[in-house]
Amino acid sequence: MCFQRSNCIRWTGFAAATAFLLQLISAQTKAQELPFGPKFRNLESMTTGEWWKVKPNKRRSMKLNVPRDQVVAFAVYTHDHGTLKLSAQLFPLKPDETKTVRLHFKQADGEWKEAARQEVIELGWSAHFRIKDWDNTKDVPYRVCHGDSAQFEGLIRKDPVHKDVIVVGNLSCNSSRTPGPRPQLIDNLIKLDPDLLFFAGDQSYHHTEHTYGWLEFGVQFRDVLKDRPVVTIPDDHDVGQANIWGESGKKATNPAGPSGGFYYPAKYVNMVQRCQTWHLPDPYDAKPIERGISVYYTDLTIGGINFAIIEDRKFKSGPQGKIPRMGPRPDHINDSKYDRAAINLPNLKLLGDRQLKFLHEWSQNWTDAEMKCVLSQTAFCGAVHLHGGKNNRLLADLDSNAWPQTGRNNALKEIRRAWALHLCGDQHLAVVVKHGIEDQRDGPYGFTSPAIVNTIYGRWWWPEDEKPGPHARKNSPLPWTGDYLDGLGNRIHMMAYANPPNTQNEKQRGDGFGIARFNKKTRQITFECWPRFSSVGDGVKAQYPGWPVTINYRDNDGRKPVGYLPELVVSGVNRPVVQVIYEQTGEILYTIRATSNRFKPPVYAPGKYTVKVGKDRADLETIEGLQPVEVGKSTALNVRVQ
Repeated sequence: MCFQRSNCIRWTGFAAATAFLLQLISAQTKAQELPFGPKFRNLESMTTGEWWKVKPNKRRSMKLNVPRDQVVAFAVYTHDHGTLKLSAQLFPLKPDETKTVRLHFKQADGEWKEAARQEVIELGWSAHFRIKDWDNTKDVPYRVCHGDSAQFEGLIRKDPVHKDVIVVGNLSCNSSRTPGPRPQLIDNLIKLDPDLLFFAGDQSYHHTEHTYGWLEFGVQFRDVLKDRPVVTIPDDHDVGQANIWGESGKKATNPAGPSGGFYYPAKYVNMVQRCQTWHLPDPYDAKPIERGISVYYTDLTIGGINFAIIEDRKFKSGPQGKIPRMGPRPDHINDSKYDRAAINLPNLKLLGDRQLKFLHEWSQNWTDAEMKCVLSQTAFCGAVHLHGGKNNRLLADLDSNAWPQTGRNNALKEIRRAWALHLCGDQHLAVVVKHGIEDQRDGPYGFTSPAIVNTIYGRWWWPEDEKPGPHARKNSPLPWTGDYLDGLGNRIHMMAYANPPNTQNEKQRGDGFGIARFNKKTRQITFECWPRFSSVGDGVKAQYPGWPVTINYRDNDGRKPVGYLPELVVSGVNRPVVQVIYEQTGEILYTIRATSNRFKPPVYAPGKYTVKVGKDRADLETIEGLQPVEVGKSTALNVRVQ
């Protein structure tokens, strides 16, 4: 009796312990299936937990349970100043499969040699490789391998410093409402053979299923991604929001975003940023923002063109609660009587102090650089009148970088200091504009790419009076070019736009891609805009009307000179870096690389100036107290740089 009771007690204790362990295992399993917690159980539901049991639907028709020799989906890379960074993207792996990925390079004798191994990060299914002391003077085939049979091959291109013209593809907004391959667009890109591909954001519109959307994007574009450096930066839809006003990482109240901040957990935002940006050069300042959200703003040099890659929405102030509501949404203004100056509050941020500091220092460092360019998500103006449909006219859209106006002007001043231009996307409308800051046309040029596939939100440039502005572009087939003010009072000079004739017709939606050609010899830059279903074999006539547009790099600083300092005749260094400082204010007017050893510095006000000269920075020789030369006189100043 006593013996039986003892066994009963033991059994009861064992049963209780077993039940507790089962509950614990169940809780752990649920935690794995819900990596962002029960509140956000919809995040990454297709690629976590028992993902292989999730059935595709019309919106998500791509199969994730691919043959196991195809689990390496694609790869993206950059190399800069001796470091190669490569991100490998995998389809989801099953529990019993190895989580190790191998990177191989092909040797001169044709043999493949393993260079590194990395573990797959299961949240996002990516693996990341850093190879130091990279020799960028030769092409190197690579392959990413998983298990016994899965592999993905591509080419690490040598740095194209030998080329006179560097070609950049400018793309954004890859609508998920048109799934499946993009064969004609990819074929055109391969024929144009860019040295760099830039995707400005909204690579995915799947919002809560970024890994699925990122895989879909990568499969669509991998045939052109695999063989060249790629810059991908996430925008609002990539992190599951309608818009982003990041406000240094605070918690947003809803996915629409106007209160400021990021709505979904930092863990999700960081996963998105890791998958899309880890392969970029290391951040200029890697300190996370609020809630531990990472940053990625940095710079990259390709073929002598130095690109600043910025996060124009990471620090930006949200409009809700800061300015009066003047439209159907906190970010849309329809009140024709609104006071533009009243919404340009002094405490509002655009790029934020950290990124302005970065751009200020970036403009002065010309190591291996002939020309400079800024890459970001969206435009520094409101070059759109009609939103979503031809009957929806907005006076101002606060989602663009046209607002806050002071932040916009401060950003453009930093860009202008390097005579840099700006490439971006987001707006679903291709435009080329010349920005004005204090005066019309005194700022840098900007080229906004068309949407890759424009099914979600068409936009149009359509002045209400349907008249050209002053200084309209001569011989343009477009009726509305010239000087304008956008809805926030910012000065813009419209040079070209690609309005969609009919957003209901697949071949008339105004979608496609942009190309920017940097000619290092002539210092000219040519912008091309290609419809999605065009054929590059048909030449210029296949582009949108109004393109191509060619500008002079020097005109990215459009201020009118009041005079010129004595001509610098520099010896000891070829094509020196020259910096001009206005002594009255201490302001750096510009830092540029001269095209030869002779340079006549323009200045924009009477007074005294300091000129600095160097090789990669203007840090070797300093001449103070220079004044503009009288008109008609020619004065040379010999400068010996040692």
